[in-house]
Amino acid sequence: MRGVPGLAYAAVPGAWLILPTYNESENIEAIVGAALEHLGAAAGEHRILIVDDGSPDGTGEIADRLAAEHPEVEVLHRPGKGGLGPAYLAGFARALAGGADLVLEMDSDFSHDPADLPRLIAAAENADLVLGSRYVAGGGVTDWGLLRRFVSRAGSAYAQVVLGVPVRDLTGGFKCFRRSVLEGIDLDRVHANGYAFQIELTYRASRAGFTITEVPIVFRDRRVGESKMTPRIALEAVWMVPSLRFRS
Repeated sequence: MRGVPGLAYAAVPGAWLILPTYNESENIEAIVGAALEHLGAAAGEHRILIVDDGSPDGTGEIADRLAAEHPEVEVLHRPGKGGLGPAYLAGFARALAGGADLVLEMDSDFSHDPADLPRLIAAAENADLVLGSRYVAGGGVTDWGLLRRFVSRAGSAYAQVVLGVPVRDLTGGFKCFRRSVLEGIDLDRVHANGYAFQIELTYRASRAGFTITEVPIVFRDRRVGESKMTPRIALEAVWMVPSLRFRS
Protein backbone atom coordinates (compact mmCIF):
# COMPACT_ATOMS: atom_id res chain seq x y z
CA MET A 1 0.00 0.00 0.00
CA ARG A 2 1.37 3.41 -0.89
CA GLY A 3 1.22 6.09 1.80
CA VAL A 4 -1.33 8.74 0.88
CA PRO A 5 -1.26 12.04 2.82
CA GLY A 6 -4.52 12.65 4.66
CA LEU A 7 -5.82 9.11 4.19
CA ALA A 8 -7.76 7.82 7.22
CA TYR A 9 -6.41 4.38 8.08
CA ALA A 10 -8.22 1.75 10.07
CA ALA A 11 -6.56 1.18 13.44
CA VAL A 12 -4.41 -1.93 13.74
CA PRO A 13 -3.40 -2.20 17.42
CA GLY A 14 -0.50 -4.22 18.68
CA ALA A 15 3.15 -4.12 17.61
CA TRP A 16 4.37 -2.33 14.50
CA LEU A 17 7.89 -2.94 13.18
CA ILE A 18 9.35 -0.14 11.07
CA LEU A 19 11.88 -1.27 8.45
CA PRO A 20 13.57 1.63 6.64
CA THR A 21 15.08 0.61 3.31
CA TYR A 22 17.34 2.03 0.66
CA ASN A 23 18.77 -0.44 -1.85
CA GLU A 24 18.00 -3.53 0.22
CA SER A 25 16.66 -5.72 -2.59
CA GLU A 26 18.96 -8.56 -1.53
CA ASN A 27 17.70 -8.52 2.06
CA ILE A 28 14.12 -7.29 2.18
CA GLU A 29 12.23 -10.50 1.41
CA ALA A 30 14.22 -12.61 3.87
CA ILE A 31 14.10 -10.03 6.67
CA VAL A 32 10.34 -9.57 6.31
CA GLY A 33 9.77 -13.33 6.38
CA ALA A 34 11.88 -13.77 9.50
CA ALA A 35 10.33 -10.77 11.23
CA LEU A 36 6.79 -11.96 10.50
CA GLU A 37 7.60 -15.34 12.04
CA HIS A 38 8.93 -13.89 15.28
CA LEU A 39 6.37 -11.10 15.60
CA GLY A 40 3.59 -13.62 15.13
CA ALA A 41 4.92 -15.65 18.04
CA ALA A 42 5.29 -12.66 20.36
CA ALA A 43 2.92 -9.84 19.60
CA GLY A 44 -0.58 -11.04 18.79
CA GLU A 45 -1.72 -8.41 16.32
CA HIS A 46 1.30 -7.08 14.46
CA ARG A 47 2.30 -5.21 11.35
CA ILE A 48 5.48 -4.53 9.41
CA LEU A 49 5.81 -1.14 7.76
CA ILE A 50 8.53 -0.92 5.11
CA VAL A 51 9.58 2.69 4.54
CA ASP A 52 11.43 2.81 1.22
CA ASP A 53 13.29 5.93 0.12
CA GLY A 54 12.88 5.48 -3.62
CA SER A 55 15.45 2.68 -3.88
CA PRO A 56 16.73 2.46 -7.47
CA ASP A 57 17.55 -1.25 -7.07
CA GLY A 58 13.90 -2.37 -7.00
CA THR A 59 13.48 -2.68 -3.21
CA GLY A 60 10.19 -0.79 -3.37
CA GLU A 61 8.75 -3.12 -5.98
CA ILE A 62 9.69 -6.18 -3.94
CA ALA A 63 8.14 -4.55 -0.88
CA ASP A 64 4.89 -3.95 -2.79
CA ARG A 65 4.80 -7.62 -3.76
CA LEU A 66 5.33 -8.67 -0.15
CA ALA A 67 2.51 -6.37 0.92
CA ALA A 68 0.23 -7.97 -1.66
CA GLU A 69 1.15 -11.44 -0.35
CA HIS A 70 0.98 -10.68 3.38
CA PRO A 71 -1.87 -8.68 4.95
CA GLU A 72 0.44 -7.76 7.86
CA VAL A 73 2.84 -5.86 5.59
CA GLU A 74 2.50 -2.27 4.38
CA VAL A 75 4.78 -0.08 2.32
CA LEU A 76 5.32 3.65 2.65
CA HIS A 77 7.08 5.03 -0.42
CA ARG A 78 9.12 8.19 -0.04
CA PRO A 79 10.29 10.08 -3.14
CA GLY A 80 14.05 9.81 -2.57
CA LYS A 81 16.92 9.19 -0.20
CA GLY A 82 15.96 11.47 2.66
CA GLY A 83 17.92 9.94 5.51
CA LEU A 84 17.31 7.40 8.24
CA GLY A 85 15.83 9.83 10.76
CA PRO A 86 13.12 11.25 8.48
CA ALA A 87 12.28 7.73 7.27
CA TYR A 88 11.71 6.56 10.84
CA LEU A 89 9.70 9.67 11.70
CA ALA A 90 7.41 9.02 8.73
CA GLY A 91 7.05 5.41 9.86
CA PHE A 92 6.30 6.42 13.45
CA ALA A 93 3.58 8.79 12.28
CA ARG A 94 1.94 6.06 10.21
CA ALA A 95 2.14 3.52 13.04
CA LEU A 96 0.64 5.92 15.59
CA ALA A 97 -2.14 6.82 13.15
CA GLY A 98 -2.79 3.09 12.76
CA GLY A 99 -3.26 2.62 16.51
CA ALA A 100 0.05 0.91 17.36
CA ASP A 101 0.60 0.08 21.03
CA LEU A 102 4.29 -0.75 20.52
CA VAL A 103 6.55 0.58 17.77
CA LEU A 104 9.80 -1.20 17.00
CA GLU A 105 12.71 -0.19 14.83
CA MET A 106 15.28 -2.55 13.37
CA ASP A 107 17.85 -2.58 10.56
CA SER A 108 16.79 -4.31 7.35
CA ASP A 109 20.09 -6.09 6.69
CA PHE A 110 20.16 -8.78 9.45
CA SER A 111 22.59 -6.76 11.57
CA HIS A 112 19.83 -7.14 14.15
CA ASP A 113 18.49 -10.66 14.63
CA PRO A 114 14.70 -10.87 14.15
CA ALA A 115 14.72 -13.70 16.71
CA ASP A 116 15.38 -11.02 19.35
CA LEU A 117 12.10 -9.22 18.64
CA PRO A 118 10.13 -11.27 21.21
CA ARG A 119 12.64 -10.38 23.93
CA LEU A 120 12.29 -6.66 23.26
CA ILE A 121 8.50 -6.93 23.23
CA ALA A 122 8.48 -8.89 26.49
CA ALA A 123 10.75 -6.31 28.16
CA ALA A 124 8.31 -3.55 27.19
CA GLU A 125 5.90 -4.93 29.78
CA ASN A 126 8.08 -3.27 32.42
CA ALA A 127 9.66 -0.35 30.55
CA ASP A 128 8.62 2.50 28.29
CA LEU A 129 11.59 2.17 25.95
CA VAL A 130 13.56 -1.03 25.38
CA LEU A 131 16.98 -0.91 23.74
CA GLY A 132 18.69 -3.88 22.13
CA SER A 133 22.14 -3.28 23.58
CA ARG A 134 25.55 -4.40 22.39
CA TYR A 135 27.28 -3.06 25.46
CA VAL A 136 25.58 -4.69 28.45
CA ALA A 137 26.44 -8.11 29.85
CA GLY A 138 25.54 -10.76 27.30
CA GLY A 139 25.63 -8.36 24.35
CA GLY A 140 28.34 -7.97 21.76
CA VAL A 141 29.43 -7.37 18.19
CA THR A 142 30.75 -9.84 15.61
CA ASP A 143 32.44 -9.34 12.24
CA TRP A 144 33.92 -5.92 13.13
CA GLY A 145 37.58 -4.99 13.21
CA LEU A 146 39.19 -3.39 16.24
CA LEU A 147 38.97 0.16 14.86
CA ARG A 148 35.22 -0.04 14.17
CA ARG A 149 34.60 -1.57 17.59
CA PHE A 150 36.57 1.22 19.24
CA VAL A 151 34.77 3.98 17.31
CA SER A 152 31.36 2.53 18.15
CA ARG A 153 32.03 2.07 21.86
CA ALA A 154 33.75 5.42 22.14
CA GLY A 155 30.80 7.13 20.44
CA SER A 156 28.32 5.62 22.87
CA ALA A 157 30.55 6.47 25.86
CA TYR A 158 31.03 10.05 24.60
CA ALA A 159 27.27 10.56 24.28
CA GLN A 160 26.62 8.98 27.66
CA VAL A 161 29.06 11.30 29.43
CA VAL A 162 28.02 14.51 27.64
CA LEU A 163 24.29 13.91 27.96
CA GLY A 164 24.32 12.28 31.39
CA VAL A 165 22.11 9.40 30.27
CA PRO A 166 22.74 6.08 32.08
CA VAL A 167 22.47 4.01 28.90
CA ARG A 168 25.37 1.90 27.63
CA ASP A 169 24.37 1.69 23.95
CA LEU A 170 23.10 5.11 22.87
CA THR A 171 23.87 4.69 19.17
CA GLY A 172 22.04 1.40 18.63
CA GLY A 173 19.06 1.18 16.28
CA PHE A 174 17.17 -1.85 17.66
CA LYS A 175 14.40 -0.43 19.85
CA CYS A 176 10.88 -0.95 21.12
CA PHE A 177 8.85 2.11 22.10
CA ARG A 178 5.62 2.22 23.98
CA ARG A 179 3.18 4.46 22.18
CA SER A 180 3.28 6.97 25.04
CA VAL A 181 7.00 7.61 24.45
CA LEU A 182 6.61 8.63 20.81
CA GLU A 183 3.63 10.77 21.74
CA GLY A 184 5.53 12.41 24.60
CA ILE A 185 8.93 13.39 23.17
CA ASP A 186 7.88 15.99 20.58
CA LEU A 187 8.91 14.22 17.39
CA ASP A 188 8.41 17.44 15.41
CA ARG A 189 11.62 18.77 17.00
CA VAL A 190 13.74 15.74 16.07
CA HIS A 191 15.95 16.58 13.08
CA ALA A 192 18.97 14.27 13.34
CA ASN A 193 19.92 11.32 11.13
CA GLY A 194 21.98 8.16 11.61
CA TYR A 195 23.71 7.65 14.94
CA ALA A 196 22.61 11.09 16.10
CA PHE A 197 18.96 10.24 15.48
CA GLN A 198 19.19 7.18 17.70
CA ILE A 199 20.97 9.18 20.40
CA GLU A 200 18.42 11.98 20.26
CA LEU A 201 15.39 9.71 20.63
CA THR A 202 16.78 7.97 23.70
CA TYR A 203 17.94 11.24 25.22
CA ARG A 204 14.53 12.85 24.76
CA ALA A 205 12.82 9.82 26.29
CA SER A 206 15.15 9.97 29.29
CA ARG A 207 14.65 13.71 29.75
CA ALA A 208 10.88 13.22 29.63
CA GLY A 209 11.08 10.74 32.52
CA PHE A 210 10.27 7.55 30.65
CA THR A 211 11.76 4.30 31.94
CA ILE A 212 14.47 2.77 29.74
CA THR A 213 15.90 -0.72 29.87
CA GLU A 214 18.59 -2.45 27.83
CA VAL A 215 18.45 -6.10 26.80
CA PRO A 216 21.58 -7.77 25.42
CA ILE A 217 21.82 -8.45 21.70
CA VAL A 218 24.63 -9.55 19.39
CA PHE A 219 25.10 -7.21 16.46
CA ARG A 220 26.36 -8.74 13.22
CA ASP A 221 27.68 -7.06 10.11
CA ARG A 222 25.30 -7.07 7.17
CA ARG A 223 25.08 -10.26 5.10
CA VAL A 224 24.87 -8.65 1.66
CA GLY A 225 24.60 -5.18 0.20
CA GLU A 226 26.47 -2.01 1.03
CA SER A 227 26.66 -0.22 4.37
CA LYS A 228 24.92 3.15 4.55
CA MET A 229 27.39 4.46 7.15
CA THR A 230 29.44 7.44 5.97
CA PRO A 231 31.93 9.76 7.68
CA ARG A 232 29.32 12.52 7.47
CA ILE A 233 26.83 10.46 9.49
CA ALA A 234 29.45 9.69 12.13
CA LEU A 235 30.53 13.34 12.35
CA GLU A 236 26.92 14.44 12.76
CA ALA A 237 26.79 12.57 16.05
CA VAL A 238 29.94 14.29 17.29
CA TRP A 239 28.54 17.81 16.99
CA MET A 240 24.90 16.92 17.62
CA VAL A 241 25.50 15.48 21.11
CA PRO A 242 26.67 18.72 22.79
CA SER A 243 24.06 20.58 20.79
CA LEU A 244 21.34 18.41 22.35
CA ARG A 245 22.67 19.14 25.84
CA PHE A 246 22.94 22.89 25.13
CA ARG A 247 19.39 23.14 23.77
CA SER A 248 18.06 21.30 26.81
